[in-house]
Amino acid sequence: MAKNIYVLVEYQGDRVKKTSLDLIQALSEMPGTTVTAIALGTQVAVQDFGSAQAIVIEHEALAEYRGDTYAEAIFGALDKPEWIFACHTPFGRDIMPRLAALLDAGFASDCTSLDADFTLRRAMYAGKATARVSFTGSSVKLASMRPNTLMPKTPVSQTTTIKKVAPTLGTQRVTVREIVKSQSTRPDVSEAAIVISGGRSMKSVENFTLLETCADTLGAAVGASRAAVDAGFRPHRDQVGQTGKVVSPSLYIACGISGAIQHLAGMRTSKIIVAINTDPEAPIFQIADYGVVGDLFQIVPLLTEEFKKIKNQ
Repeated sequence: MAKNIYVLVEYQGDRVKKTSLDLIQALSEMPGTTVTAIALGTQVAVQDFGSAQAIVIEHEALAEYRGDTYAEAIFGALDKPEWIFACHTPFGRDIMPRLAALLDAGFASDCTSLDADFTLRRAMYAGKATARVSFTGSSVKLASMRPNTLMPKTPVSQTTTIKKVAPTLGTQRVTVREIVKSQSTRPDVSEAAIVISGGRSMKSVENFTLLETCADTLGAAVGASRAAVDAGFRPHRDQVGQTGKVVSPSLYIACGISGAIQHLAGMRTSKIIVAINTDPEAPIFQIADYGVVGDLFQIVPLLTEEFKKIKNQ
């Protein structure tokens, strides 16, 4: 019998985040699965998600994200799920524990892989160890996957059957007063395929333009270490690390970042790691695939020029 899987869809404006689509399509590729996407809002942008079916939940109370309201709406739309998945983003971190509480179910967070037998792996002790997680019992199981870790092998081309639902919601206990949106046109660090990050060695806000120029050449996101954020060089939304955002891009370039365990916990699952640092003993070199010992203010402009040449070929 096919596993009945639900995946929570995350939007950025009217656009479904690529990380959500990748998760839906990767789960759809697994043998013996029936995947249902769940999208919420007031006027949801409907599309083929790469899943067999989708539940679109529309209600005026879902115009802005409120954890208790979203959890209530999702809970009412579920039909005997075996698994519920979401990306381990700020949205997933907030909504999944709420659903687990409503369902009285087990929840595995920040998972980095899913085996064919639906055994999960997740990082522990700030990424120093990996735990193999499996669920006991027959109740529903919840898991949040780190973005860019569970990827489809090929684009899934199947028509999604859409079912629209108008939920019955109770009294809303939370009022959204204001939403402050980022003005950046660059991708978010949590879903970007390439991330270039700077540490305290960047020395100033202005010096981050070096990384921004390189990022624009690559179509990359610009991240920062906690030290750089604490120094006021970058906003907290760009922070990569245990107390910031956890990323797993195809390429991570660390510039002037020593490699404190807090930062490594947020990026060590990146596919390729390049480190640039003047200290040859910096801990970042222990996990880097490629290391450059040198001054980032000299090396990054050279890299940018080389990237431009490659792009123009």
